[in-house]
Amino acid sequence: MESQNITQFPKLLLLGLSDDPDLQRPLFGTFLLMYTVTVCGNLLIILTVSSSSHLHTPMYFFLSNLSLADIGFTSTTVPKMLHDIYTKQKAISYVECLIQLTLFNFFGCMDNLLITAMAYDRFVAICHPLHYSVIMNPRLCGLLVLVSFFISLLDSQLHYFMVSQFIFCGDVEISSFFCDPPLLLNLACSDTSSYSILTYCIGGTFGGVPALWILFSYTRIVSSVLKVSSSGGKYKAFSTCASHLSVVCLFYGTGLGVYISSAVISSQRSGAVASVMYILVTPMLNPFIYSLRNRDIKKALKKLLSRTTYM
Repeated sequence: MESQNITQFPKLLLLGLSDDPDLQRPLFGTFLLMYTVTVCGNLLIILTVSSSSHLHTPMYFFLSNLSLADIGFTSTTVPKMLHDIYTKQKAISYVECLIQLTLFNFFGCMDNLLITAMAYDRFVAICHPLHYSVIMNPRLCGLLVLVSFFISLLDSQLHYFMVSQFIFCGDVEISSFFCDPPLLLNLACSDTSSYSILTYCIGGTFGGVPALWILFSYTRIVSSVLKVSSSGGKYKAFSTCASHLSVVCLFYGTGLGVYISSAVISSQRSGAVASVMYILVTPMLNPFIYSLRNRDIKKALKKLLSRTTYM
């Protein structure tokens, strides 16, 4: 019976999106451009909100924090992927892998919870407009962001604890461009049945509960809007939610699409390609959604750009 090289600190290889040498340059150029647009777009949103006094409201406070989380979420994986494509190296140390998956889950959970806080803000604004300024006071807004931070920290630490307990047999080849916990779960040679249950519990708690709250909020919002008699009032109410609803659909739609594609398509590399949607495409499109569909952001952005032009 052959002995296996069992180790808890294996040599990890990130196989990336493609092995085709002809695709490496186009992939590097495409993802470098997308990453640059993502970082610059979200930084511009943060700068616009912070520099415009009339945007110092709960909705834009959450939006600026969402942009910050999007930058962190994308920066956790994409720079490493660009480095691997450019240097033609695929290795990542075990410690680096743990750090990457911890930050990935932290910022991903933070995104989810901030979107949920924004849904609550829209719920209060439409369903309880007379009490909006009292309910959504600066103290509550700060508390919601702080709670989101600590819940995200807990989520990331649970994933860290789970993956750090895995035992691997020899070198590990990950069919993706980042350390994805579900892939590591499948590659471990130890019994991972209890960790599989823990994964579903974590996903159901930190992903399912916010999704249910968003669904509840928009159910109440639609119910309240339908009671408005004038068509102009209905349009105004729906327009205040349009940008956020677009972000919700994009965030959950791409995430759900990745898991469905992973279940339907047998190739793990195809799942890695699908994961690009929610890791890079969604954070890149968020600034455009809010800037193109929001008059306040447009005005503040024009003022900011004209101010920098004349400086």
